[in-house]
Amino acid sequence: MRVEGGPTVTRCLEGPLEPFQYEGAHGSPAPNHGLPRFRHCRFHAAYPFGQVVLSDPDVPVQVRIRTFNPLVPGDADASGYPCAVLRYQVTNLAGRWPTASVCGSLPNLIGANASDLSLDLSETGNRNAFRQSEALQGIAMTSDKVPPDSEFWGTLALAVPRAERVTYRTSWGPDRHWGESLLDFWDDLSADGRLDERPPLGNRQPMASLGVLMDLEPGESREVTFVLAWHFPNRQTWTPDGSAACACSAQERNTIGNHYGARFRDAWHAAEELMHHLPDLEERTLAFVHALCQSDLPQAVKEAALYNLSTLRTQTCFRTPDGHFFAWEGTNDRGGCCHGSCTHVWNYEQATAYLFADLARSMREVEFLYATRDDGHMSFRVHLPLQRATEMGTAAADGQMGCIVKAYRDWQLCGDDAWLTRLWPRVKKAIEFCWIPGGWDADQDGVMEGCQHNTMDVEYFGPNPQMGIWYLGALRAAEEMARYLGEDAFADRCRSLFERGSRWSECAP
Repeated sequence: MRVEGGPTVTRCLEGPLEPFQYEGAHGSPAPNHGLPRFRHCRFHAAYPFGQVVLSDPDVPVQVRIRTFNPLVPGDADASGYPCAVLRYQVTNLAGRWPTASVCGSLPNLIGANASDLSLDLSETGNRNAFRQSEALQGIAMTSDKVPPDSEFWGTLALAVPRAERVTYRTSWGPDRHWGESLLDFWDDLSADGRLDERPPLGNRQPMASLGVLMDLEPGESREVTFVLAWHFPNRQTWTPDGSAACACSAQERNTIGNHYGARFRDAWHAAEELMHHLPDLEERTLAFVHALCQSDLPQAVKEAALYNLSTLRTQTCFRTPDGHFFAWEGTNDRGGCCHGSCTHVWNYEQATAYLFADLARSMREVEFLYATRDDGHMSFRVHLPLQRATEMGTAAADGQMGCIVKAYRDWQLCGDDAWLTRLWPRVKKAIEFCWIPGGWDADQDGVMEGCQHNTMDVEYFGPNPQMGIWYLGALRAAEEMARYLGEDAFADRCRSLFERGSRWSECAP
């Protein structure tokens, strides 16, 4: 940002770097390490809200950066905008009337991570253009040469409300060596707080900048809202199908898409829709955070419960256009880790069911209606598209029993008898799978035996409490569901096995 009125100063809107990120060192791990920054920085957070407070005795304003994206329990669509909101509140601490310019910059990253060797990475034809609509103005980012069916094709947008006074540049100009384009940008902003356009250079990741001008009376605070939006609709399956069974290309065969891709035409459309509903979305998000933070739970519990929700909104989790919710076990730097909404790993997660019950039910629908075979065998990792859901071919003892328990939990939470009735035949098959010849409880004594694949990524053989407890829980859950649906004989069978297994477990040496 640049502030004029008294001494003119330009600062990167960041705090000081740690000593190991030495400013001026070639190859520093911190981006823009050589730019002047604010001397003092404080960070506050209550997920999904974060605040950074910047101050400096040489700068006549204080800057508070507030960022979030909507998180509304019970409303997955309201919580699923591909957007981030960044607000910059500038407070005049001086007795003068300074003019401030707040500027945001974004590279056009479309196609940047492409691994498709048919793509000419030397020139992807990425384009930045200034755009105005009813609610917004800013930079729209597209690509002319990344194929529209590529996983790496999409759009980006950086925008502010239409009422703001803005300047912009859609390109930073050439960067022949030693940060020349960054220096040109910095000198341009520092000169008068305005950005002058540079001619497009055809580089494949052109940098764009959007600045907002504001005048401040003594003691006055002004706030500007930036919206960063993205739209990459061509998500690929996590288990590519390499067969040539159909005439379509591998790209078409393996494209499963993103749910937000069906909701919004492009990134600009997503940003517009967010802006139209932002006051309501922010109010509902704040109501949730306040309700938790003002409770009498210990601080450590509140922090752990709130902050771990972030996993639901990382690349660990995603929704396909049909609304189904899927998840990896985790995420590495450049890709997901351990595909398939793993049944046993996701046994230990509870937040989805209590905050987004419809998404949890969609996981049960996938597990029982797609990943369970006619004999009750449930693939513990789901291949996509869903026509391939059973291809994993391995059932996990704890995972399959846990899904039965979760089906009971999710029915109890929603009270939807029609939903339970639809799933019940496959839930019943999943418990009966334990009793088939060679199964986990082939002798039907209520004790799991045989080969039991499980969350330890090994096979257990013979009775053990870790698998046995999941089996007992599944028997009780199945009993309750069966009795509610009028299948008393099956309920009695499950109850008998539960009691026998419980006695054995309590008396086992």
